[in-house]
Amino acid sequence: MDYLSIIVLIFSPLIAAALLFSSFFKHNEVRIRRFSKGFASLHFLYTILFLVFFNPLKDGISYYKEITFFGSDWIQPLGLKMAFGLDGLSLLMVILTSFIFLLALIASKSNIKSKHKFYYSMIFLLQTAVLGVFCARDMFLFFMFWELELVPMYFLIGQWGDKKAKASAMKFVLYTFFGSLFMLLGILLLHFYNFATYGNLTGDFSQIAISTPEFPMFMQIVISILLLIGFAVKMPIVPLHTWLPDAHVDAPTPVSMILAAILLKMGAFGIIRFNMQLLPEAFKLIAPVLVIFAIVNIIYTALVAYSQTDLKKIVAYSSISNMGIVLLGLCSLNLIGFSGAVFQMIAHGVISAGLFMLVGIIYIRTKTREIIELGGLGAVMPRLMGFGLILSLAAVGLPLLVGFVGEFLVFLGAFNSDLDIKIYTGLAIFILVLSAAYMLRLLHKTFWANIFEKWQGIKDITNHEFVVLFALILVVGFFGVFPMAIIEIVQPVLTNILQFLQI
Repeated sequence: MDYLSIIVLIFSPLIAAALLFSSFFKHNEVRIRRFSKGFASLHFLYTILFLVFFNPLKDGISYYKEITFFGSDWIQPLGLKMAFGLDGLSLLMVILTSFIFLLALIASKSNIKSKHKFYYSMIFLLQTAVLGVFCARDMFLFFMFWELELVPMYFLIGQWGDKKAKASAMKFVLYTFFGSLFMLLGILLLHFYNFATYGNLTGDFSQIAISTPEFPMFMQIVISILLLIGFAVKMPIVPLHTWLPDAHVDAPTPVSMILAAILLKMGAFGIIRFNMQLLPEAFKLIAPVLVIFAIVNIIYTALVAYSQTDLKKIVAYSSISNMGIVLLGLCSLNLIGFSGAVFQMIAHGVISAGLFMLVGIIYIRTKTREIIELGGLGAVMPRLMGFGLILSLAAVGLPLLVGFVGEFLVFLGAFNSDLDIKIYTGLAIFILVLSAAYMLRLLHKTFWANIFEKWQGIKDITNHEFVVLFALILVVGFFGVFPMAIIEIVQPVLTNILQFLQI
């Protein structure tokens, strides 16, 4: 539809961030919160319109728009364009982003008590950066938004976090910046060698075509590895994961929701967009090695999660384990595994946001996240216990909940892969029993053990907390029963990737 603008979709949160500093809001906390939630609600409804009228055109791209400057491209001498577009994968990630940001803003009421203008403006700046990553159709534009995300995240963790917040924020920035240097080098090499080989000076994804006989395979592999390092930090992949538990533990609850549900998916999205679509032959060669990393992610972090006593660390390490499942699906090199990986990205985004919200509610009331200090909270917080039970069952992959579909498709795809990974996959499935163990342990120690006397007077969830958890539960249940609603949108993109991989 002509009245749907991808430019408005991406940059309207940036305008909202600027408006928050106007004299109209002053330092009125209620007015700032209401404006932020109202704008985020409208933005989410706007993204739904993109889904309703989505009609993929050439190369599966819809709503394509290029910003020109006095009739010229962004950096015309280098062939760089400020071009945006949506395919099925981008659209799903954009909708998930808008949905989670809306819920995070609603959750902020209980968690943010100071510097409201600055906080909400940083949230909207972060939203623009993330949307830019998912919608960019140029490699360097993708990188620009990838780096822009560091600025608001540093302040969101450092200014409103707990305990060692500033150290955790700096660790997050340094790790991501370290990975970004490798990613930038890979992008520059891809840009240069594409021009040297084909005479096409461009950063446009759709105009970069790699052919093995002309483009040296050694260089393809080098570029692919450089890009993978950058994306591996963000997913994260062991051993580049150590920034994540610290960032989660010290970040405020709404930021943890965004970090787990959205930012981790940027790494997997980058692998799909760059490694699989632009360098398919190199990815096929690297995939068997990546399978080992995926299995390590699944097993090692599940074991670490089981040994934790801090609720946030348990959920944080379980997130890393789930991203290992996503990576395994991508390395299966078949449509079943690909579909499972993308579905798992969406499923984990919703479930992890709910679990971090759950932990945040408990921390606000008890001022502790140590399971040995909690117990019996179900007696005084029955509604929270009900939500926690559903989210935990979804996290361990109970059928008819959203967590089951992605895991089932990933492991089915891995068993049907042409790669010799059946033994590794079988081991990973066996270790998934451990995920049930640590999630049920979390539930038992928190809600069903004997209640401590000091928790007798705490209150159950408030209305705005109920709205956040109920919205997430609706998604968990609906897409668990109707998974094809997601798979059908993304399948054309995944089928196109298989054609790139010549499988």
